Amino acid sequence: MDKNKNKDFKEDKRAIFNGETDEDVVFNLSLRPSTLSEFVGQNKTIDNLKIAIKAAKQRGEPLEHLLLSGPPGLGKTTLAYVIAKEMGGKITATSGPAVERPGDLIGILTNLEKNDILFIDEIHRLSKVIEEYLYPALENFEIDFVIDKGPYAKTIKFNLNNFTLIGATTRAGLLTPPMRSRFGMFYYLEFYPTEDLIKIIERSAKLLNIEVDKQAEEEIAKRSRGCPRVTNRLLRRVRDYSQVKHDGKITKEIAIKALDLQQVDAKGLDSLDRKVLLAIINYYGGGPAGIDSIAAALNEESDTIIDVVEPYLLKIGFLQRTSRGRKVTHLAYKHLGIKKNDNSDKKNNLFD
Repeated sequence: MDKNKNKDFKEDKRAIFNGETDEDVVFNLSLRPSTLSEFVGQNKTIDNLKIAIKAAKQRGEPLEHLLLSGPPGLGKTTLAYVIAKEMGGKITATSGPAVERPGDLIGILTNLEKNDILFIDEIHRLSKVIEEYLYPALENFEIDFVIDKGPYAKTIKFNLNNFTLIGATTRAGLLTPPMRSRFGMFYYLEFYPTEDLIKIIERSAKLLNIEVDKQAEEEIAKRSRGCPRVTNRLLRRVRDYSQVKHDGKITKEIAIKALDLQQVDAKGLDSLDRKVLLAIINYYGGGPAGIDSIAAALNEESDTIIDVVEPYLLKIGFLQRTSRGRKVTHLAYKHLGIKKNDNSDKKNNLFD
């Protein structure tokens, strides 16, 4: 019971960090593509996966183990579910922190059928003990389990069905070399360009029976941080605003008002992004500043800033990582309307 509560807490915490509620999770699940042909964006990755899946099916073999990396919300989990459907197997999903004991792992592995997918989110957070048990399962599809101790110790060997492990991580650099070497395919998911996000909005709007004009689609896409998860979340918020304040049709003007009300600016920055930038400017003169110092100043977890905030700020050139810490760039100063040597008046805006 305590273990389940702990697992639920971790999953809820992660959803909050990504700006999601339980309702948002259900919403996003309903909009997920079910085949590779429906998947929008990540064209090179999708083309490679189509070839690998077709080749594996022709040989009658399971797909090679696959590692997907990249910032949150770009489609790693969605791809895992799509691959499972394309391979004709079922998917068992878990996360690195949830697999705490070898017995948990053995229970999962022994229930997998041929061509099934084991999806492990946050795979870089697997314990070393679990990793050691996983290695023979990935290479030889067998696992050894030791029972009792000392002179009474016995090893039980479990033969497993041929399965595919799909690992997802936001920090590929934290994976141990032995674990990384077990994967046959590695793909990094990039942030989505505006034109791909517009296609996602069009598809989601059709599924939800929402009328959105072209200019509104572009405005929502531009503020979506290059992330489909954010795109669908913002579309839902704009839909709510249009339904309550207007006639339900979404125009550019309505989209701008709704997104401004959500504190999402023209560059896609939300309140937490601006807090991070302003903390570095106000408290550390624009940087460099250590990540722990920034997190302490904002009373936030450093992992939240590293996983959720930093990737996008780095991508758009608002933040730099140096050997001494994080620095705010001149582009961020310009966007925030702050002169580089005149930051004192902006301190009151830190928690606006």
